Amino acid sequence: MPRSNRRRHDSSGDDSFERLLAGWKRTEMRRGVEWTVQPVSPAQAQKPYTCPGCGRQIDVGVAHLVAWRADGVMGDAADLAARRHWHQHCWKVA
Repeated sequence: MPRSNRRRHDSSGDDSFERLLAGWKRTEMRRGVEWTVQPVSPAQAQKPYTCPGCGRQIDVGVAHLVAWRADGVMGDAADLAARRHWHQHCWKVA
């Protein structure tokens, strides 16, 4: 019987996807504050956002990054809820 070249769907689903994303997260220091930064690929960018760095829109399908405080001052849930989407170049100069 011929072998299929199609990838089979992973039964772990979102779990494996979350592990993949976690590998891209990093921590950065900005002005004495620790931030968690996670890139968003063009395929993942499915909603428009306003960049806090320049005030312009990040369009659907545009690679960017998401940043939130990593220090837990207000608690992890509050820090994650306050995350913001940035243009990559705006984050670099912030």
